Amino acid sequence: MTTTEIAKDFTELLKRGDSESAAAKYNADDIVSYEAMEGPMAICRGKEAVKQKGQWWQENHDVHGGSVEGPYVNGDQFALRFTFDVTPKATGQRASMDEVGVYTVKNDKISEERFYY
Repeated sequence: MTTTEIAKDFTELLKRGDSESAAAKYNADDIVSYEAMEGPMAICRGKEAVKQKGQWWQENHDVHGGSVEGPYVNGDQFALRFTFDVTPKATGQRASMDEVGVYTVKNDKISEERFYY
């Protein structure tokens, strides 16, 4: 598959709210995920670690709505823009989030993801 084909299918799964299937289908076993923050989840290595990070996020936030825009493809990379209306359970303070994810494709899998917010 081309990067564009992977990006379009991955994005469509996310838009349907099926991030688990998107990750299972396209994340490489040795994926590396970079967050723009400090702490233990700033860098996650491996498909299972990235899955656990996603589960933690879902368990610790109430999501009221959101959107996914893109993909925007350039070579072996694509970018997506995410907006979320969320309430972190720890604070109870409803907030809007806006972030960009940049994904690198290698051997028909996402080998790296970087988030900017």
